[in-house]
Amino acid sequence: MKHILYKKKTALLVSAALSALATSQLIYADTPVEMGELIVISDPFGDRVADDLINSVTVITDEELARRQSTTLGETLDGLPGVHNSDFGPGVGRPVVRGLTGSRVQILNNGLRVVDVAGEGADHNVAIDSSNASQIEILRGPATLLYGGNASGGVINVISEHFNPNFSDQINVNGQFAYSGNGNQRLGNLGLSLPLSDNFVIRSDYAGQRSDDFDIDGFQGADQTTGDKGTLENSGIDTNSFSVTGLYSQDWGFAALGYSRWKTSYGLPTVITGVGEEEQAHIRADYDRLDFRSEIDNPFAGIHTARLKVAYTEFYQGEVAAEFDGGVLEESGVEGEFDKDEAEVRIELLHNPIGTWDGVVGLQINDVDFQTSAPEAGGGHGGSFYVRDNETRSYGLFVLENTETSFGHVELAARLDYVDSEPATLDAERDVDFVAPVAGELMQAAKLSDRSFTPFSVSAGAIVDINDTHHFRVSLSRSERAPSPEQLYSFGEHHASETVEIGDPDLDKEAYTNLEIGLDRHHGDFTYSITAFYNQVSDYIYLETLTNGGAEVLSDEGNNFLTNEQEDAKFYGAEFTSALQISEGNVPFKLRFSADYVRAKLDNGGDLPRISPARVGLGFDTGRGDLAFSMDYQRVFNQSKTAEMESSTDGYNLVSFNANWQPASLKGLGLFVKGRNLLNEDGRRHTSFLKDATTITGRSILAGVNFDFNI
Repeated sequence: MKHILYKKKTALLVSAALSALATSQLIYADTPVEMGELIVISDPFGDRVADDLINSVTVITDEELARRQSTTLGETLDGLPGVHNSDFGPGVGRPVVRGLTGSRVQILNNGLRVVDVAGEGADHNVAIDSSNASQIEILRGPATLLYGGNASGGVINVISEHFNPNFSDQINVNGQFAYSGNGNQRLGNLGLSLPLSDNFVIRSDYAGQRSDDFDIDGFQGADQTTGDKGTLENSGIDTNSFSVTGLYSQDWGFAALGYSRWKTSYGLPTVITGVGEEEQAHIRADYDRLDFRSEIDNPFAGIHTARLKVAYTEFYQGEVAAEFDGGVLEESGVEGEFDKDEAEVRIELLHNPIGTWDGVVGLQINDVDFQTSAPEAGGGHGGSFYVRDNETRSYGLFVLENTETSFGHVELAARLDYVDSEPATLDAERDVDFVAPVAGELMQAAKLSDRSFTPFSVSAGAIVDINDTHHFRVSLSRSERAPSPEQLYSFGEHHASETVEIGDPDLDKEAYTNLEIGLDRHHGDFTYSITAFYNQVSDYIYLETLTNGGAEVLSDEGNNFLTNEQEDAKFYGAEFTSALQISEGNVPFKLRFSADYVRAKLDNGGDLPRISPARVGLGFDTGRGDLAFSMDYQRVFNQSKTAEMESSTDGYNLVSFNANWQPASLKGLGLFVKGRNLLNEDGRRHTSFLKDATTITGRSILAGVNFDFNI
């Protein structure tokens, strides 16, 4: 077996929770598709498919991934079981997994962390371009503990072909180009695989997207009655990414070195009414990243596979403010800057069987140097922006063991971390004033003590083979998470999101006790999966709007005060997916249904803010000959379970379609058309900080060409 970790099957897997189907836009197939046929690369064993895993997992690849591709990762994954999009306009889309997002959902780039400042602000995008991905995996539940406390909500691994040791002796060129009239949107990506010998290949890819302001239905603001109707102002996007990787493969394993660069510029949707003084914000961000990967077979006695993953990233983000007076641009400049340098090392050792147990042990090391500055305020580095400078080091040891039993198999896992965070000392204490509706002041000392934490996590789970077609799964875990630096050290105005965020340097660890059970039918013309989960969180950290006794929001020049609070909370919910292959042959037809629900509230009875609303979906796949067609309807329900001073959102309907024509005569060339929000709904995402200031984008038709040639 040569690096089965990366081998791909060509059949569709749409799996979620306990094998499961993806909720929307499933791939058309000529014959009934069995669940669990794709190897889950995020799984450390490296040779298991989704049907083997105890924990909830969704894998999307091939045509399904191509159909889902959108401007952001959150938008690409929105609609999968338990996954929503928390946007801040079309330029920002962060995945929300079972009600958790930000620094609780770990985004991986080929198995190592994506370095950005998405956890430091809702207006910050995830620094990854998924347009050249070959596979995306979403893991939920206790298996995520193998990736540390930042994976307490879930793990999303974006996988490319960069480090795939399997390659042919032919040159491969692939990509796509597409256009949509909504926003004058242009998308494209191009990939090249160039084998220089039987053992060495160079891979390179480029992707880019451009758009102007997007069209919407109605006014942008929830209470807006005048201004530019039908346009999402300041919503344009300009993003580019590039990578090159050299990989050497031999019988002993492989080694690969890669460089990647990502650069983006996007607006934060804001209405300019032309009355008085107003402001719009724009984000510019980029990174340079080096990656090394190696896998060695039988490196020493007792170990049959050793993996080494190393990455170093230099990330920068600037927040540009443009000031208007009477609708005329007066001046613009960088109000805030973020610099984040991060090094990560991950080692995985897969040991030979010990009795009936197979397992993996590993070590993970992260070193993060984080700095901010506020040039417009005359401040250099040293904490003048709203999160003070800090350096955080973390070390993690983990183990996962698996054994086969007479009824199925059992899995046990544990992880121990040490997290040490050192905040910078400032020249003077910091203070902020609030003036409405009552005057007051908050202060943070110039010198803060270092904080260190030792999170410990354990999990246990089992798969019970009820019969040849049904599985029952159960897992129980307790995982701990250290507070993030922004939760500890933020203090001051965050211009782009119009908030004043106040951290608490005395926060404790969060502790998650998670129970998950599920039943699935994974073979035959009719398949389904149902999963239920209950997640009790001790000392949950959340942003609360500061109010005057619950009557009015406290603010400073229109910037609302948000404080990091800590209370016990609970998250619970369910996910259901099913598919019925009604017919096969010349005109196959598959019918799909999906639903998901999550509830999140504090133990004291209050509701948590920005929690995903319930959804149901219905869709079908069909086609004839070289033409494949699918259509989907999704109902997003209203969300009235809101936190104090949080507004509710109405429900809305989404209708979409996908058409793909790929005739054999064109030899690798195909045409596609995607329709989104066909009803032109003006829905507002409850998961978004910006829901009262912007709607979802309006109706769009995206048409393009894709290609995949061997030379």
